[in-house]
Amino acid sequence: MPTITTKDGVNIFYKDWGSGQPIVFSHGWPLTADDWDAQMTFFLRHGYRVIAHDRRGHGRSDQPGTGNDMDHWVADLAALTEHLNLRDAIHIGHSTGGGEVARYVARHQERVAKAALVASLTPNMVRSKDNPSGQPPEWFEAIRAGMLGNRAEFYRFVPENPFYGYNREGAKPSEAVIANWWRQGMAGGALAHYATVDSWLEDYTDDLKKITVPVLVMHGEDDQVVPFASSVPRAVKLLKNGSLKTYPGYPHGMLTTHADVLNPDLLSFIRS
Repeated sequence: MPTITTKDGVNIFYKDWGSGQPIVFSHGWPLTADDWDAQMTFFLRHGYRVIAHDRRGHGRSDQPGTGNDMDHWVADLAALTEHLNLRDAIHIGHSTGGGEVARYVARHQERVAKAALVASLTPNMVRSKDNPSGQPPEWFEAIRAGMLGNRAEFYRFVPENPFYGYNREGAKPSEAVIANWWRQGMAGGALAHYATVDSWLEDYTDDLKKITVPVLVMHGEDDQVVPFASSVPRAVKLLKNGSLKTYPGYPHGMLTTHADVLNPDLLSFIRS
């Protein structure tokens, strides 16, 4: 398996397919690079070089006891892009990966052509006076409790319900999609997954303000994980060169459930 070793000795697994302008994908919690299969194969067929890694503590990467925080994840991504000598890259992040992409681009814009934030937690997702549509404190504590309890069962509950919108009336749950989410989640480390909640409590306002390259914000209007009204309007206003594409009725995991719609939209943005 291809890996790089970070300065603090952590082995990071990555996939690197094809040639052409590079597209780098950053996955969400508690998943892996495999969550981008539908996007990587799509863009590979359209002539792009596609790269995705397992964040430290996730999937096939090492599971260290330290460094499970956004700044280390961004440093790991920077080490990967430097190792592969990526320039003029497109960076696409989903959910937690959106925070990773926002902070990476803010710090390394010289390597970036464009970025897309899909169902991203940016600029923040915590309910407050300034963000009344955010998630309440008890929501984050419920996530932590789920991981401290029966993680295997909890990792069935999340994809069976809010992540893909399978708890909505008329939804048609896919057992294969649910099992694939569970497979990816259980391959990662409980410690890193628990620590990820801290990154959801962070504020990414300053990161968004620093970004000058074109950024596409894509969000489902029925996102039950990162509520649409919590992040999307503010994110676009904070970006110097941001654009917005919304999807009525689409869930948090829309890159899987509606890849046939989102992939062409991403391609149009990249080509524009």
